[in-house]
Amino acid sequence: MEAHYRNHGGDTSFSSLRVYLNSLSDTPSRFSRRAISVSTSYDEMSRVRAVSGEQMRRTLRWYDLVGLGIGGMIGAGVFVTTGRASRLFAGPSIVVSYAIAGLCALLSAFCYTEFAVHLPVAGGAFSYIRITFGEFPAFITGANLIMDYVMSNAAVSRGFTAYLGSAFGLSTSQWRFVVSGLPNGFNEIDPVAVIVVLAVTFIICYSTRESSKVNMVLTALHIAFIVFVIVMGFWKGDAKNLTRPANPENPSGFFPFGASGVFNGAAMVYLSYIGYDAVSTMAEEVKDPVKDIPMGISGSVAIVIVLYCLMAVSMSMLLPYDLIDPEAPYSAAFSKSEGWEWVTKVVGIGASFGILTSLLVAMLGQARYMCVIGRSRVVPTWFAKVHPKTSTPVNASAFLGIFTAALALFTDLNVLLNLVSIGTLFVFYMVANAVIFRRYVAVGYTRPWPTLSFLCLFSITSIVFTLVWKLAPSGSPKWFMLGASGVAAIAIVQIFHCVVPQARTPEFWGVPLMPWTPCVSIFLNIFLLGSLDAPSYIRFGFFSGLAVLVYVFYSVHASYDAEGDGSLDFKDVESLENFNRILS
Repeated sequence: MEAHYRNHGGDTSFSSLRVYLNSLSDTPSRFSRRAISVSTSYDEMSRVRAVSGEQMRRTLRWYDLVGLGIGGMIGAGVFVTTGRASRLFAGPSIVVSYAIAGLCALLSAFCYTEFAVHLPVAGGAFSYIRITFGEFPAFITGANLIMDYVMSNAAVSRGFTAYLGSAFGLSTSQWRFVVSGLPNGFNEIDPVAVIVVLAVTFIICYSTRESSKVNMVLTALHIAFIVFVIVMGFWKGDAKNLTRPANPENPSGFFPFGASGVFNGAAMVYLSYIGYDAVSTMAEEVKDPVKDIPMGISGSVAIVIVLYCLMAVSMSMLLPYDLIDPEAPYSAAFSKSEGWEWVTKVVGIGASFGILTSLLVAMLGQARYMCVIGRSRVVPTWFAKVHPKTSTPVNASAFLGIFTAALALFTDLNVLLNLVSIGTLFVFYMVANAVIFRRYVAVGYTRPWPTLSFLCLFSITSIVFTLVWKLAPSGSPKWFMLGASGVAAIAIVQIFHCVVPQARTPEFWGVPLMPWTPCVSIFLNIFLLGSLDAPSYIRFGFFSGLAVLVYVFYSVHASYDAEGDGSLDFKDVESLENFNRILS
């Protein structure tokens, strides 16, 4: 049977140019065999993990995960996002927007938690998709995750120099220099951002436990600054600003822009909660995954919801919503008050700590994603190696750290941020679908088409709702179509819930109110995807297309070879054959 997978003379697909060209001619059959070949939980935690050589050391507890989750979520962006969403969309009701967005994040976190408890490996969403939908969907998911992490980390590191400069009254031009021969957006060289990225890379390579300690210290300092800003806002603020604009001609009241303003604001601030997903990649290094992971992921999201809502109320009390500076709401509010200019520097210092914590957690996450993608053989196994002394994925950490530093050196913040978000929301959408599919389908034993049909139909209904919300003109017809779409979505979920039984029950921890909880997550992620602009989708399509090319020209052949030499379990193929027989 093994010979069936080997190339001519028993060579691997990459042993010579001739063999590789012969392998390319066999790409269609290899793709059909490997693309939706699923892994198993046992395989991921045994044979696949063994590719790394050394094991990652289990040193983290629930409080480490809470600290990492808070550090990953509360970056500098909240200082900007709050003001922009309040001024443009929600007004004082921005606190409700944060509560709604936080609930959405919590529901999505539940989906991650079920998988992380069941499958405590470092692969996060990549591993979850791989054991559910197969290798190719997992690779596209993983490629977009890595792209989002690298781009956002490069952007965050450049933001560090800006916030640190504002704290000390220095312009970024004092440590950035312009290269005239490069195009705009790529011509401002930022060596400080490079130093920051390389320093964080060294820390995460040295020890996960030490990285957690550094994160704890920085997160504690950042929270202290946030609490200080909240207290100052309540002390100096005026409750009348929650209902009264500065200009009487502007809409007044706590909900000046109505329900649509609240939900549009929620769509904007939801991105402030992104970061908890990186905690799931630490599952392999947790001492007691069953107890620690649910407390770590859900606890960090709950704490951040409270902090964000208090920050939103504080800011809304400081100034009427129509006077809030959308780019620097807190700094601008205090700088306009005589004797309070020093608070602006405190905000800048606090934001700098937030940048460092979010950068550290995200770089921990991106390295572990790359490590597990390497274990699956769809990228070189060099990335999967764990160092015997540090028990960390040094190769993946160093490679991605250098790549991130190179981008941070010359790429403008706005160019980078335009590339982020869509990939992350797409991954959240995929994980929510995967948790439903895995609960209701046991591959080889139950029919998958009722669940697949439900997931497709529910997604289509959610897309229709989103398009009507975004494109239809205001009026009775719009609200009728929205109501009809909402009723149809609820009916679809209820019918599926009553007709299709669950194929498996989680042994340790499961998403509550199945399938309603992940369905709400699916709907909200589609709704938020609808808030992004067309260029974001063009870039997402470009990077996804690039990932497809990598898979076709390298990954499918590497995993095919691994299956042939026994590195990937043959039981995956047998399960796929049973799956195909059921479909037919």
